[in-house]
Amino acid sequence: MRVKLIVLMLISVCAIPMASAHNQTIDVIITVDSTNLRFSPSSVTVDEGDAVRFFWDGQILPHNAVEENGTFDSGDTTSNEDYRFVFLPGLNGTFEYYCEPHRSLGMVGEIIVNPVPVMETNNTSEENVTDTDMEEDEESFMPFLSMPSMFAAVAVAFISRKDELSE
Repeated sequence: MRVKLIVLMLISVCAIPMASAHNQTIDVIITVDSTNLRFSPSSVTVDEGDAVRFFWDGQILPHNAVEENGTFDSGDTTSNEDYRFVFLPGLNGTFEYYCEPHRSLGMVGEIIVNPVPVMETNNTSEENVTDTDMEEDEESFMPFLSMPSMFAAVAVAFISRKDELSE
């Protein structure tokens, strides 16, 4: 019973790095420089799947962030804002935005969204597998050989051996 529990824990440890690697999003924060009525930074570059947060607190003048073509809009102007917009896959390019009441004063910015490369599927039969294909498969197997996985395997072996000796 104890060994089964440890094996389940080992499988869980192996799955954690794979799950977190595929679901990482980055939040880029854009604030307001009230002294100069500017977004800071005024230009950011992100990848598809990343988020941009427009965040300001306690501003004397109210602001908002509106994309030129309506892709995003933080809503009515406010002195306190925490608006988050995620650029989903397929939504890439350059997005110009502005603060509605201060646009004429130069309170504008841009977000450049890079496309995420699409992973190609390999539809070759097993007969056409080359050494290069096998090397690529071996590289994709490498997350299973992480240090936590190896540590867990040693722990399972040690505990199993200890159980055998005590019986």
